[in-house]
Parts: sequence; C-alpha cells; structure tokens
Amino acid sequence: MSEEQQPVSGDKLDTTLLGKHTEYVSTYAPSLLFPISRAESRRELGLEEGQELPFLGVDLWTAYELSWLNESGLPQVAVAEFHIPSNSPAIIESKSFKLYLNSFNQTVFKSFDDVLRTLESDLSAAARVPVVVSLFTLAQSAARGIGHVEGESLDNLDVVIDTYEPAPELLCLTEGAAEVSETLYSDLLKTNCPVTGQPDWASVVVQYRGAQIDHEALLKYLVSFREHQDFHEHCVERIYMDLMERCQPQQLSVYARYTRRGGLDINPYRSSEVTQPDGVRLTRQ
Repeated sequence: MSEEQQPVSGDKLDTTLLGKHTEYVSTYAPSLLFPISRAESRRELGLEEGQELPFLGVDLWTAYELSWLNESGLPQVAVAEFHIPSNSPAIIESKSFKLYLNSFNQTVFKSFDDVLRTLESDLSAAARVPVVVSLFTLAQSAARGIGHVEGESLDNLDVVIDTYEPAPELLCLTEGAAEVSETLYSDLLKTNCPVTGQPDWASVVVQYRGAQIDHEALLKYLVSFREHQDFHEHCVERIYMDLMERCQPQQLSVYARYTRRGGLDINPYRSSEVTQPDGVRLTRQ
C-alpha cells in the first residue's frame, strides 16, 4: 500500500480532502482513496486497538454515480454496493471514495467483472480487509425497489426534548421491565460531519431481546445526537455501546441508513449476532 493510503487518525483530519477545493480526476487513480483509522473513535468508547470487538457488523455503502468506458468508448453505468467489515482497521473517507469512483469515468474496462475486481482490490487494500463489491445494472437496481425499515416507529411519541448532544444517561428500562423481543426505529436521527459540519440524516433501527427499553427514553437519546459531530460508522457504534451498557439486552442490533451525499450513502450495521442487514433502499436515499 502506498504511503498516502495509510489510515490517518482523528487529529489529522485536516490533511484529508473533506471540505477542500479538489481537482476532479477522470482517469483511474486508486491513490485517491484516503483511509481513516477507526482506533481513536473506538478508544473514546473504551475499546483499545487490538482488543476483540464487542460487536459484529458491516458498513454497507451504495454508489449511485459509477460510470466507465467499454472498449468501444461507450459509457457504461451501474449501481455498486460495498460491504466493508466492521473489523477493518480503517474506514474510507467519503469524499476520497467519491473522487476515486469519478476516476473511472474516462477509463476503459473490458467488462463489469473487470470493474468489480478492480473495486474489490483497491478497496480491500485501503480498508486492509477483504471488501465485497456487488454491481447492478440500472434495471436490476430498479427491480430491488424502494422500501422502509420494519418495526415500531418511535417518532410520534409525545416527548419533550432539550438535549442535542449524546446523553446515554437518558436511556433506561420501562418500569417492571418485562422481557421482550422488539424492533424499534426512528427517522429522526441527525448527526454531523466532523470535518465540514454538514448535516447527515438517517433512519435508525434498534432490534433487541431483553428487558424492555423505555421507548420515550430511547427516542430522546437518539435525538440527542442532533448536534454531535462524528462519522456515520462511529455514531452507530456509540449507540450500540451505550445501549449495551445502560440497558444490557441479551441480543442487540443497531442499523442506520443514512441519506446519500455525492452519490454515496453509508449504512453502518452493528450486532451481537452473526447476521447481515437488509439492504433496503429508503425513500430519502
């Protein structure tokens, strides 16, 4: 891996491409990919580098603006889906990811398979774990449809909210706390880019089994991220860790489907179980 592909830590984010004027490159340039170490944000959650993670999961990215040239010079287009394991040492900065994908625009590839293999090789090198890529024609992508997350919505609860920074102390169990198995969701999650300050919007799903979590408390807690600045992946891990610590469910999954920016959406999934998230595309994506 080249030097510029080594993951950077959070205190060096000013060296990244986010928030800066950038020249767009239209011929293949894998060096544009910019990994960022997960270690620092996880250390804030009490997770030391090299420690076994208390969750499993994946970061599920979707790219809607992928194009290249075939051998006749005719543009080809596709929708790509990327599965980056949560145990990767690095995430990939979203703007660098976008610039990298743009570099395919005037590059000739023999086939979809050549594009797929190139993407998997480059992204695996940047994330430092095997990354799985799927390519879909526009017809295939359209056939997958647009849906919504399943479960019980929290968003119509009559609550008073005055906290807009993460407040895990808001979380609690219901009085009596009978054991339940339920799926709850909110479309009201908003976090912010740690570099540019731009808002990131998401629907978040909490699926768990254990003593019942107070629904109003959970909604207040999720809304408390509204002014919080961090990457999508780290926000979901914070939610997972807070729920585990404060509510101690027997099983837990947290899944956020973020709206796209620059033709990319990022959908982190963390779970206590060996499961895979539903790849449903939401209305806002």
